[in-house]
Amino acid sequence: MADEPRDEQEPQAEEAAPEEAPAEEPQAEAAAEKPKPKKAAAKEGSEEPAAIPGADLEVDIVAEGEAALPGEEVAPDAYSEHVEADEAVEVEVEEEVVEEPIVATIALAADARYQATGKRKTAVARVTLKPGKGEYLINGKSLDEFFPRDTLRRTIREPLEAVGYEAKMDVVARMHGGGVSAQADALRHGISRALLEADPGLRGALKSRGFLTRDARAKERKKAGLKKARKRPQFSKR
Repeated sequence: MADEPRDEQEPQAEEAAPEEAPAEEPQAEAAAEKPKPKKAAAKEGSEEPAAIPGADLEVDIVAEGEAALPGEEVAPDAYSEHVEADEAVEVEVEEEVVEEPIVATIALAADARYQATGKRKTAVARVTLKPGKGEYLINGKSLDEFFPRDTLRRTIREPLEAVGYEAKMDVVARMHGGGVSAQADALRHGISRALLEADPGLRGALKSRGFLTRDARAKERKKAGLKKARKRPQFSKR
């Protein structure tokens, strides 16, 4: 008899379960009734178009040469100001770099002779300076005959012109070896060394201008088994 009441309660639980299902239907209907977002309405072709972001902002782009403000005639160009300032600085720097003239005290006695040797690559110049009128005698020839190029003649005259004795001293030189350009540099080197013999106080000024530098660059000699100094013959495996 105790089992009978339990059997009666079980059908009641089963009947209550289907009654809860209809409660979910109102929630689905509420979700369907919600309004659609504006983006979807715009895509479907509704009357209200979608708002463009930034459409209400004013254009502040100023073309080149136009006035930035109503009271100004021409817009200021910051780049041009910087360029003008840089050019002014460059001009100032160029004006500052000026070589001062060399002050030399050379005794120009009638029998004064100052000798030195100048070199460049394989060219050798034995130079003698003596009082005169600025004439050059190289291997028995004048400067124009021995060095036809104007650039080489200008290079040779540099030491005496820097000192200020280009019209007070004559140059007699014997040269051999090297080419025309190397001989010109060797002659300049020899004249600079001869000036140093006449006045040792000129060392700093002549050295700063590069007149006392011995340029020893020369072509490297050929080696046995090679085509040149370092060029090797092509390798053949077979």
